[in-house]
Amino acid sequence: MASTTYYVALAFTRSEDGDIVACEPKEARSSSQAIRMADALATTEGHCGAIAFSRTGDPALGDFADAVILKTVGEVDSGLLAG
Repeated sequence: MASTTYYVALAFTRSEDGDIVACEPKEARSSSQAIRMADALATTEGHCGAIAFSRTGDPALGDFADAVILKTVGEVDSGLLAG
């Protein structure tokens, strides 16, 4: 099967304990759109930051490479993207 690249913007918020927690991911059509979405999400009330990233792989096999970070804004937990 052919590889597919997904572009994603992901906002982060702080839990009541102060931990950084990921919100619901938002799929984008391109890397530039994911970056714009991350910029907007990071400034949305309640969010402490956002990240734009891409992942490439074979969705039929569920085999994906590690995420490629396109941009981070504010406080994020990029460790959530590994694996």
